[in-house]
Amino acid sequence: QVQLVESGGGLVQAGGSLRLSCAASGSIFSIGAMGWYRQAPGKQRELVAVRSRGDNTNYADSVKGRFTISGDNAKNTVYLQMNSLKPEDTAVYYCNALINLGTYWGQGTQVTVSS
Repeated sequence: QVQLVESGGGLVQAGGSLRLSCAASGSIFSIGAMGWYRQAPGKQRELVAVRSRGDNTNYADSVKGRFTISGDNAKNTVYLQMNSLKPEDTAVYYCNALINLGTYWGQGTQVTVSS
């Protein structure tokens, strides 16, 4: 079994920062890109940021310059540093990873930004 375990969500005021973490564990034979998606109430899930094993990164336009994705390949972990948070960043954030040629999702962590 493969698991993605997220941590780091919470409530923060606009302009504040949060750091999300996601660790993959279990029977992992190969692991590719890891990233973060988010889903706000009444909206579709959207890509926030993704990181390849080679440390190539890609960001949604709405978070460029404010969010930074990083990772530790040895620990099968990915992080999302979120700065200058805005109320519109409020959503459930999901970790996503390509593991053993399959796609896995974390359980989600709530991020709430108050104005």
